Amino acid sequence: MDGNTQYNPRTVEEVFRDFKGRRAGMIKALTTDVEEFYQQCDPEKENLCLYGFPNEQWEVNLPAEEVPPELPEPALGINFARDGMQSKDWLSLVAVHSDAWLLSVAFYFGARFGFEKSDRKRLFNMINDLPTIFEVVSGNAKKQSNSKEKTSVSNNSSTKSKSNSKSAKYSSKGPQPQKDEEDGLDEDFEEEHGDTLCGACGDNYASDEFWICCDICERWFHGKCVKITPARAEHIKQYKCPSCSNKRARP
Repeated sequence: MDGNTQYNPRTVEEVFRDFKGRRAGMIKALTTDVEEFYQQCDPEKENLCLYGFPNEQWEVNLPAEEVPPELPEPALGINFARDGMQSKDWLSLVAVHSDAWLLSVAFYFGARFGFEKSDRKRLFNMINDLPTIFEVVSGNAKKQSNSKEKTSVSNNSSTKSKSNSKSAKYSSKGPQPQKDEEDGLDEDFEEEHGDTLCGACGDNYASDEFWICCDICERWFHGKCVKITPARAEHIKQYKCPSCSNKRARP
């Protein structure tokens, strides 16, 4: 295991860099190098493990001989189930165990070099900001990224509306990203909001219709469904949909 030569990170940043390198190597094995990885996991061989190294390389090999090992060991025998289940399921299972191994290695370093509570928390937050290997392999990473992006835009809309910026709340094209978002977000946003439903009629988002967002429940509505025109919307400081208005009116 040449990629793992006596490397002991001692700070939160170094441990995180170590984590990212190992993670990148394992993702490579389970995605771009998947055919090679599949061939190396021969069920006829002994217990094999998938290792990721700080230099973004990977290796399928036997576990370390010394007990206890220098680092926590990955899942043993990943090769045995290779031909006994669907390839996609097998890769996903290896990905899950790889995620568990990465966390154990990172916090092994944290324990070994005496990270305090604040350092452990900071390390976890840095790690948690990255998609897991399983999310990348299963394709859920992109979905979650889009979901976070949608939530971020929604929160921006809510914040803007409370400061009287109508452009975030009301749109002839429905929910839209802010102008200072990254290039190319518009196309993703259009595609993403194809699943946005009107809170009144339940129909999908349509780019050629006027929409308005409720400041209370943050749901979007067709202007025609809630009888709000673009001109009228410009004079509304805080819009409450019919449902939220009725709730407030009840004794």
